[in-house]
Amino acid sequence: MNAAERRVVVTGAGVICALGDAPSAVYRRLCAGEGAIAPVEAFAVDGLRCREAAAVAGFEPRRYLGQGNLRPLDRTAQLVAAAAQLALDASGWTRERRHEHELGLALGTMFGSVHTISAFDRRALTAGPIYAKPMDFANTVINAAAGQTAIWHGLTGVNSTLSGGTTSGLLALAYAADLIRSGRASALLAGGGDELCFESFYGFYRTGRMAGSRNGAAPCAVPFDARRNGFVLGEGAALLMLEEERAARRRGAPILAEIRGHGSGYDPSRGRDGESGRDALVRAVDAALADAGLAPHAIDAVSASANGSVAGDRCEAAGLAAVFGRPLPPVAAVKSMLGECLGASGALQTLTLIEALDGGVLPGIRGLEHADAALASNGTPDGTPDATPGDLARSRPLAIDAGLVSAVGLDGNVGALVVSRAGEGDG
Repeated sequence: MNAAERRVVVTGAGVICALGDAPSAVYRRLCAGEGAIAPVEAFAVDGLRCREAAAVAGFEPRRYLGQGNLRPLDRTAQLVAAAAQLALDASGWTRERRHEHELGLALGTMFGSVHTISAFDRRALTAGPIYAKPMDFANTVINAAAGQTAIWHGLTGVNSTLSGGTTSGLLALAYAADLIRSGRASALLAGGGDELCFESFYGFYRTGRMAGSRNGAAPCAVPFDARRNGFVLGEGAALLMLEEERAARRRGAPILAEIRGHGSGYDPSRGRDGESGRDALVRAVDAALADAGLAPHAIDAVSASANGSVAGDRCEAAGLAAVFGRPLPPVAAVKSMLGECLGASGALQTLTLIEALDGGVLPGIRGLEHADAALASNGTPDGTPDATPGDLARSRPLAIDAGLVSAVGLDGNVGALVVSRAGEGDG
């Protein structure tokens, strides 16, 4: 079988995020317009204008991972390992089956275990190197969560970590799909994960990227809204089980969707030049469509990475408009409810779009009241002549056969992924 014949399908998904731990339940809450953004309770944010985030409240890793020794796993690894367990269960990969097959993991993360890294360094600097915790040291590398998850679940195949900022989860899905298409793997967990912690929260606040952190304005993290002035952070992990189609059908696995193609690019101005950012996204989307063998008009919906960033949202809308023209396909922006989940974002966007293939409803953009006219014609993010901001804020029934997931990173990385309903195949 050559690479052109190896189709990549999704056979299961696992998610841990602020709106829940089941893909269908998270999707229903997104369609209902439920937001998970709330005042931060896990650490002190006194004196900061932005005091909200979308945290995974009450996370109990033993609920998913049982009674084994969890001490080597910090919060990031626990989130990823829990999502992995849910994805393995949903796709039918029991531990007995995993003993007979090499399953792997491709994980995207922006920071890895940044809180553990900071705690290790802080203790070594204040108390002396001899008092630094050896167990913390093992989690100071960017691939710690992927390694710990593989050990916990007995994943003996490929183990890779991709770190491309907020596009990391999408890049991991693309990388895993390529490994399967090339014949180097037949089944891989892929997606992303990042934790919410003081270090990342305060770092983004100091850079002025978070909502309300500049100019004394009231925080507004509504994607595509004219009032937007930054994002709020979220956290979580989302993993999809990707498999070669024929092998998946032979074992009777559920087929949820197909990964049709992907593309990536880089904006060397890192968002400072709107035209450069737009062109980078255009290249990525064009490459994804070409890889999928689809024309732009075949895309029924877009799951956008817009998070409330003034420049980032404008760049994304301009890039999509350059590819699809006017009107754009209907656009969802789930970060309006889940926050900016960094390395997990692309996988969460993809999971939402896959659920929409079956559910027939595209989530709205929570809180959108004053769409930025510079983003699209007629002052609406999807360019629909008779749409109003209120219409776009609400979920809408939509038949989706193929959709696009887009990602515009804070560091210049951009990416695009095409997913569709899976064909019947030949078994």
